[in-house]
Amino acid sequence: MMNRIAMCVGTVLLLSAAASPTAALAEESAARDLARAVHERPDGDDAVTRGIMTLTGGGRRERVRESYEYRLEGDEPGASRNLIRFTSPRNIADTAILIHNHPGGDVDQWLYLPAIQRERRISSENRGGSFVQSELYFEDLEDREPQKDHHRILGEDTYEGTPVTVLESIPVDSGNSVYSKRVSWIHEETLVPLRIDLYEGGDDPSKRLEVQRIEDIQGYWTVTRSSMTDLASDRTTILEVEDVTYNSGLPGELFTIRGLSDPSLARPYRP
Repeated sequence: MMNRIAMCVGTVLLLSAAASPTAALAEESAARDLARAVHERPDGDDAVTRGIMTLTGGGRRERVRESYEYRLEGDEPGASRNLIRFTSPRNIADTAILIHNHPGGDVDQWLYLPAIQRERRISSENRGGSFVQSELYFEDLEDREPQKDHHRILGEDTYEGTPVTVLESIPVDSGNSVYSKRVSWIHEETLVPLRIDLYEGGDDPSKRLEVQRIEDIQGYWTVTRSSMTDLASDRTTILEVEDVTYNSGLPGELFTIRGLSDPSLARPYRP
């Protein structure tokens, strides 16, 4: 009897060992597919957004900034261009950043400073620097491709009463990100991450992105209110969309160094 029990247990262990690699591959594939679906969520060929950035919390004086963001999808997968330009208050008006996301994950960024009427390239070493004194890093403005991370589904959950899938993403190369890990609560219907905890080493997140409002605009799910919070200082940057227009036919010249340094080129395309 004991021999038969031992044989049965051994068979179960062998079958489990044989099944484990297959199950692990399936889980890994499902996580990659989810990350890719989130990244490739439809958002039009181009978009122009009028927004408000509010810096608040942590005992600092509240500051409000207005801006326009212009986005153009590229001809190749993974290629896109973004131009963000502030219009008020006066001390930041015309300050702008140009971002080129390249296929394969490389990113170029240039910051235009009107006070000195010149642009400067943002180096990879400065990706963890604060963008215009907000809780957003320069890296947060990039369009991060899913193949740059290892992905793992942590389970199903609810966030603010909404069903979500929790996805963990860890950089394949620790040197290509400020963050050691991202954990995202992904809305199953819209594929919008409703919350992202951002880790910079250690067991606790350093920052948290939260989405408060999503709207269907021209057939595209659009985040119209979100916030980024530094969890140590309790300082928060709130981002609100006042107006957005998709597929207006933006010209490529807006997303050049000339378009970065000349605010007049983009004005005709404001919503």
